[in-house]
Amino acid sequence: MPLFGNTFSPKKTPPRKSASLSNLHLLDRSTREVELGLEYGIPTMNLAGQSLKFENGQWVAESGSFTGDRREMQRLRKRNQQLEEENNLLRLKVDILLDMLSETTAESHLMEKELEELKSHSRRRK
Repeated sequence: MPLFGNTFSPKKTPPRKSASLSNLHLLDRSTREVELGLEYGIPTMNLAGQSLKFENGQWVAESGSFTGDRREMQRLRKRNQQLEEENNLLRLKVDILLDMLSETTAESHLMEKELEELKSHSRRRK
């Protein structure tokens, strides 16, 4: 037993095995799709009897599935447009009213200040 030596000497760890023995990661994308069957096609879903497909980043109704609801969708879009225009008009009116209120408040403060100055000036004369 050594007096000043290191009594702890861990065993050397064995070298690690490679992460994957498969050569599929070396294949290009098209070959992998053919080999592994990764061609899914266009995503589709069925909601309340209406079939939708995902194209160019948006869900689009498949032909013939929304025929009865197209009029309803157009009516809703028109109503939405009307509400947006009304909302913009009301915002404009609120902005105008706030400007008018600010102007009236500023005038009121100026008048109060003038009144206080006149009162103090008349007190000095007496």
